[in-house]
This record gives sequence, C-alpha cells and structure tokens, in this order.
Amino acid sequence: MNIIHQWFRKYFSDQQVVVLALVLIFAVVVILTIGDMIAPVIASMVVAFLLESVIKPLERMRVPRLLAVSLVFIFFMLFLVFLVIGLLPLLTQQLTQFIQEVPSWLSKGQTELMRLPDRYPQLFTEDQVREVVGVIKTQITFYGQQMLSFSLSSMRSILTVVVYIVLMPIMVFFFLKDKDKITCWFRSFLPEDHSLASIVWKDVQLQTGNYVRGKIWEIIIIWGTSYISFLFLGLNYAILLSFLVGLSVIIPYIGATVVTVPVLLLAYFQWGWGSEFVSTAVVYGVIQLLDGNLLVPLLLSEVVNLHPVAIITAILVFGGFWGFWGVFFAIPLATLIQAVVINACPKARAGT
Repeated sequence: MNIIHQWFRKYFSDQQVVVLALVLIFAVVVILTIGDMIAPVIASMVVAFLLESVIKPLERMRVPRLLAVSLVFIFFMLFLVFLVIGLLPLLTQQLTQFIQEVPSWLSKGQTELMRLPDRYPQLFTEDQVREVVGVIKTQITFYGQQMLSFSLSSMRSILTVVVYIVLMPIMVFFFLKDKDKITCWFRSFLPEDHSLASIVWKDVQLQTGNYVRGKIWEIIIIWGTSYISFLFLGLNYAILLSFLVGLSVIIPYIGATVVTVPVLLLAYFQWGWGSEFVSTAVVYGVIQLLDGNLLVPLLLSEVVNLHPVAIITAILVFGGFWGFWGVFFAIPLATLIQAVVINACPKARAGT
C-alpha cells in the first residue's frame, strides 16, 4: 500500500496532472457509454478539425473567416456529392459482379486443388485435398450466411447513412463557423490553471492533424496509383481492388499483406499463371515498395515516433474497442497516450 500511496503522491500531487486525468477519464467514459449515439457529432468534429487546416491559410491571406469557411465548406460538399453519386454506385456495381462470380471461381479453385495429388503425390493426398475443400466450403457457407444476415439488417445501416449525410454537413459547418465560441465554452469548465492540459492538447493536435492529413493523402495517392495501374493492366474490378489497396494503408504492416491475397487471386482467376499475372504481381509489389519507402517517410516521417510493436498493439487494442475507426485513429490515440506520459510524468518531462 505504501508503494501505491507514494506513486499517487508523486504523480497526482500536481493539480495540473489531476485536471488532465479528469479530462481524459471524462472523455473515455463519454465515448464508451454514449459513443454510438454521438458518433455523428464525433465524426463531424474530426472532419471540421481536418478542414480547419485549409481555412487557416485563407485567414492568413486576410480572407474573412466566414467567407473562408463558406468556400471550404462548398468544396467539401462537392467532394461529398462526388463520393455519393459518382463513386459509390461504381463500387456497388463491381461488388455485385464480384459476388456473382464467386461460385465459378470456387469451382475453378476446387478443380485446381484436386489436381495437386496427381502433380505432387509426395506432398498431397486425395484425402487431404478433400478435407481442405470441405473446410473452404464450410467457411464460404458461413460467410454467405453472414452476408445474408447483413443484407437483412441493411435497412438500419441505410438509415444511419442517411442520418450521417444529412446531419454531418450541418454540424461540420457550425463547428467551423463557431469554432472560437465552442472552444471558449469548453474552456469555461476547466480551472483557470490548465496549462498542462493545454500543452498536451497542442502536442496531440499537431501530431494528430499531421498524421490524419498525411494518411488521407497516402490513401488518395495509393488508391489513384493502383486504379491507374490496374486499369492499364486490364485487371477486372480495378475500382474495387484499388479502393481496397488504398484503405489497406490505414493498417500499417498488416493491411498490405491482407489485400495482397484478393489482388493476386483475382489476377490468377482472370489470367492464370501467365505473364499478365506476373506483371500484376510486380506492379503491385512496386506500389507497396514506393508506399513504404517513399510516401510514408515523406508524409509521416515527423509525425509518428512510435515503435512498430506499439503501433501494432494500438491497432489491436483500439480496433477491438471501436472497429474501423479504432483502427484508423489507433496511432493518434497512441500518440495521445505518449504525450500524456511525457508531459505528465516529472522524469519524462525532465528527459525532454
């Protein structure tokens, strides 16, 4: 008990640390308890936070804030309309075609597997292959049932999307327009001396803003490059596959490995073991090499100062809590924890 008592006296005798801890605890409790209900509000705050980085340069050019907000908001709405009307139907169409062709691919894959005992009798037996085929069929049936149940409950998802499409733009506009009023209102609940919380917030704001903006640019560049490459190679489902490749950069180290499977499988089912398949594999490998060795150092070199083990752990933990958004914001949240530790702990502050 003495050790715990000394630890509390060491770190929580500072009023600033207590204020910071209470703010973080309150935020976590709110997200865990009513996070689903206020998800559109949180998403709108994130979008407004990103758009603020475009408004600030306009303000430095002496453009009135209301005019700057209006211009940026109009471009944001045009981009949103393009996604909903232009891109989403194409993705839906290719996904539908993909699902329709799955049975023929499974039949072709089963035929190829059944040839393995004849080609490599020392490695595979007919019973082993039949067992593998049975497991694959079981898994496909399971995922088919999951997709059916998802389609039956899709009405709720559609209503959620409608809520996001209608409410989010409105909230984004008011978050941008009344930023100063909202910030002052929030600060009114804090003690007069909240310098430590301000320091942590500025650090996290800088790191998170740079990370999210860099990651969005990385997604757009990889998505566009993959789409042009797949289209040039003549690979089917170029939009769908390039979209998956673009999203894969959200999950460092893991995303690229997972997306490699559908890309190579579709190339194989389309061309077999031909030169086109090799070309697709080489082009995809080059895209991943350029992403890891050029884009990431260029866009995120000064943002992420975390060990790879810490990054993977953050992805697993926050992804388990909040799904896709937990994965997307895993590194910013890990950066928040790092900033809190560095600024709140006396020894860490002394070390910096």
